[in-house]
Amino acid sequence: MVTIGFHASHEQIPPEQLLRDVRHAEQAGFGAAMCSDHLEPWSPRQGHAGFALSWLGAAMASTELPFGVVHAPGRRYHPVVTAQATATLARMFPGRLWAALGTGQRLNDRPVSPDWPAKEQRQQFLEAAFDVVRRLHAGEEVSCREPFHADRARVWDAPEVPPPLLAAALTPATVRRLAPRADGFITVNQPLEDLRRMLDAYREGGGTGRAVLQVHLSWASSPEQARAVARDQWRTNVFDPVTMAELASPQDYERKAVREDVGDEQLAGAVNVSADLARHAQWLHEYAALGFDELQLHHVGREQAPFLDAFGEAVLPQLAAG
Repeated sequence: MVTIGFHASHEQIPPEQLLRDVRHAEQAGFGAAMCSDHLEPWSPRQGHAGFALSWLGAAMASTELPFGVVHAPGRRYHPVVTAQATATLARMFPGRLWAALGTGQRLNDRPVSPDWPAKEQRQQFLEAAFDVVRRLHAGEEVSCREPFHADRARVWDAPEVPPPLLAAALTPATVRRLAPRADGFITVNQPLEDLRRMLDAYREGGGTGRAVLQVHLSWASSPEQARAVARDQWRTNVFDPVTMAELASPQDYERKAVREDVGDEQLAGAVNVSADLARHAQWLHEYAALGFDELQLHHVGREQAPFLDAFGEAVLPQLAAG
């Protein structure tokens, strides 16, 4: 049976409220959770960016849920720091953490580094990061010079149960490339045929682990309100993967959304927008039928309680019943 999780969006909601929200999600019947890891939000309208790694310690201590985090080792996080942080969480909460490693966005690296390498360089860095983090989780001492420096690095509190390392990927080419190194992958909702290609590429690349889908959705008591929430909060997140990685600031994303006059039709390609809970349940059934093991639901509004209660009462039972 597919696992239904709650996505905690640090870009949109302050960390103290997200902590209350994830507790609420557990009480409403969600079986897992995950969070983003941002230094900057996607737009000034979203307006938040709590530190995911410290928040995870509090969230995992105050719930029994398994958690995932999408995380980009690079200029903001040296892979040795990634290994230490995830090892500490895995030691405190054995078997409850996975981390999806990706190449990140200029948005989050710009404040801490003048460098933003080309995609191929970022891919090579990520491949090396997978290997180094695994070795450090295994208790090894690691030294290397390229593509990053490590001098006799060691995680002194290595986890007894290493956390699975998933690949964060938006295209078949990326997921196929990372499949041999990853314990699974996560992507975001796309047309069903595109998602089928993602799953096929992962398996063709040798991947055998879990397949996770982050589902962006907007639900409200009326269609007009559901559309308004999506427009307000997620109109900056509808662009192609290259654009999403390359823009440098929240203001850049906002300006592009205004310049392109992002409307409801374009939003519908990135967010499942409906006031009909049965329609949301149908979308989720379709994703599960493709072969995804875990669906992490991200209501793109800033008020999560009505969504959690409505989906806990009306949608989760339908999915549990098959």
